Amino acid sequence: FLTMSTSLFLFLTLVGQIMAKKPPDLQCMVINLEYVNCSWNLQETPDVNYTFSSRYVSKDQSSCAEYLLENGINIGCRRPYNYTRRQRFDTFYTKLSDGSQVFQKELQLKTKVKLNPPTNLTVKNGSDFNLWFYWNQTNPKCVDSEVRIRINNSDWEILSVFHKQSYCQKLPSSSSRYELQVRSKLKYDCGDSEYWSDWSEPVVWGFNNTTDTNIRNNGISVWTAVLYAAGATTLILLVMILLHKNYLFSFFFKDWFHFPKGLIKDGFNSTFNERACTVSEYQPVSRSDSNGSDSSNLTTSTDQTDCSITIAGDGAGLKASV
Repeated sequence: FLTMSTSLFLFLTLVGQIMAKKPPDLQCMVINLEYVNCSWNLQETPDVNYTFSSRYVSKDQSSCAEYLLENGINIGCRRPYNYTRRQRFDTFYTKLSDGSQVFQKELQLKTKVKLNPPTNLTVKNGSDFNLWFYWNQTNPKCVDSEVRIRINNSDWEILSVFHKQSYCQKLPSSSSRYELQVRSKLKYDCGDSEYWSDWSEPVVWGFNNTTDTNIRNNGISVWTAVLYAAGATTLILLVMILLHKNYLFSFFFKDWFHFPKGLIKDGFNSTFNERACTVSEYQPVSRSDSNGSDSSNLTTSTDQTDCSITIAGDGAGLKASV
């Protein structure tokens, strides 16, 4: 009889251990340094409504004021978090109970911080011809960020961005499409965290752009700027050549306007030569004075030279009689 009683006791103990409820998988996280979110449905939705209470070390236990529900069953609790007191560095005590059983747990929340995704992600084509992405972040001094970028729907490339709220894509191609997202977490100097935020909403720039929100493409493309610079340089060189070489005028226009050859050649020369001419005068002789004179003296010859003015030209000259 004693043996049967012992066997029955051991059987009931074993069955009781098998039938006992498994402790819920309770996890807590500090969300964006604003509140503590605790949940106990990571494995499955519980079949009973647990009541939840919690406290920090040296504080009184407080009941949950805001439960998270799933199909009418309590699956979590949200409680306030005091950022100014840096409560995440204190031990956090939790208690779940269903009336017949109580489950208690101690948690360290120092590295259990999950920030909200960065917001207001924008893109701008800068004056340096690079592509600049900007975003806003809660408490940026304590945050490290990562960006992931893909070009023309290729695979994502993840890059670290330390102590900044911007990312530069050098010399983007105007024929490509760039898509970028950002995520962040608390850096080591501020207590570190093992959780990254979710990725932000994407921002898109470039060819075949299908996202217009938060895009500020105020600059000009690289090739447009290069063409402007080349055109301006060419124009300046042409003006310098025209000012320095006046013979280009004759080269381009002499067949159009048919200027005299000498004028085209020397037309821009401000000096010319004038040859002096000799002029002789004669005086009239009265008839009374000519009576006693020889008839050969009636006519007084003049030594009047044919006067010509020569304008310097190509050797022939232009003559004008005086």
